Amino acid sequence: MEKAVLITIGDEILSGNTVDTNSNFIATELKNIGIQVIQIFTISDEIDTIKNTLKAAFEMGDLIITTGGLGPTRDDKTKKALAEYFNDEIALDEVTFNHLKNYMERRGRIDILERNREQAFVPAKSIVFQNHFGTAPCMMMEQDGKLCFSLPGVPYEVKPLVRDQIVPYLKDKFNLYYIYTRIVSVVGIPESILADTIEDWELALPENLSLSYLPVGTRVKLRLTASGDDETALKQQTEDEIQKLLPLVKDHVIAVTEDKIEKILSEILIERKLTISTAESCTGGELAKMITSTAGSSKYFIGGIIPYATEKKIEILNVSKETVDQFTVVSEQVAGEMAKGCQRLFGTDISLSTTGVAGPGMGEDGNEVGTVFYSIRIKDQEVISKLYMPHLDRLDFMNFVSQKIIQDLVGLLINT
Repeated sequence: MEKAVLITIGDEILSGNTVDTNSNFIATELKNIGIQVIQIFTISDEIDTIKNTLKAAFEMGDLIITTGGLGPTRDDKTKKALAEYFNDEIALDEVTFNHLKNYMERRGRIDILERNREQAFVPAKSIVFQNHFGTAPCMMMEQDGKLCFSLPGVPYEVKPLVRDQIVPYLKDKFNLYYIYTRIVSVVGIPESILADTIEDWELALPENLSLSYLPVGTRVKLRLTASGDDETALKQQTEDEIQKLLPLVKDHVIAVTEDKIEKILSEILIERKLTISTAESCTGGELAKMITSTAGSSKYFIGGIIPYATEKKIEILNVSKETVDQFTVVSEQVAGEMAKGCQRLFGTDISLSTTGVAGPGMGEDGNEVGTVFYSIRIKDQEVISKLYMPHLDRLDFMNFVSQKIIQDLVGLLINT
């Protein structure tokens, strides 16, 4: 199997101002064609640092992909570092310049062509992959049969370059193994106990098949990854192992195909022709966002509402003011009335509601940070639950609660 090293270049990543989503995307795309990422570096935009990291990367892997540090501004030093490391010169590439000119003309920005002319200067030994969604091209250099691709850092430029140009190039150049992955989602059992339960099965796995434990909230994803030169045989081999696994954890399995919990929910809702709506307070729309992130969600998601203020819960969802006064707005009683009002408002089979304190300050009624009540209403049946997670910051709290609610809903639907 070929081994890859990823290098993310830029002070904005190191400072925490920008999240590195490129590495996750690239690693996934490479895994799908049988290339394993063994190291990811995040480094500053300094010539010596880039050169030293390239040296280390070439000692470790067969393929190096850098992102970031390419642009028309003078503080972008990646191109200079590449030229120095590969003992090369930077020169104007006419093909790249004409591509850049056409790109500017199509966008009516020919006036800034000279300002971006630097982008058409590349190491003379490089092979250029043109960027159809930005001004900085991708440059490929080779050293002793090993390849280095240097990409811009903007994610919407990185994705098409990797997916449409680099991956096809690599598939043609290398004799790659097939990689096949399946996910078995397990709930209601701690990871340590789960590991003990399936230990004998795990130890007996074939050498070309590996197992990873991936906790997501209160769910554990068991990821089986098989590698080999026969794709059909890999799929059958993996399926055979899953069938051996299922009797060991049958009471805790909620899915054996899809990875994300919202996709698992999607399959169930479409299959059963059920509709769903949301009424969110403390999750601020995160629940609806997760549900609608899946293609085809318009078949089952009817609508959502964020009645953040207490008076809007009363006005729009018909939550009783007496209930609020007696139990506070963060209570199981209010969560229940919110779900009932939401179901009535949107006319759905299922409604979900949340009310709680995401923080960092305490709730208006003195409820502690990290407290949340949520209701899952399926037809005329309702389950109300409470969570208390004071250790999570605001955004993590919203995400965790939303993940947990969808997971609970999947479990209820599977068992009904």
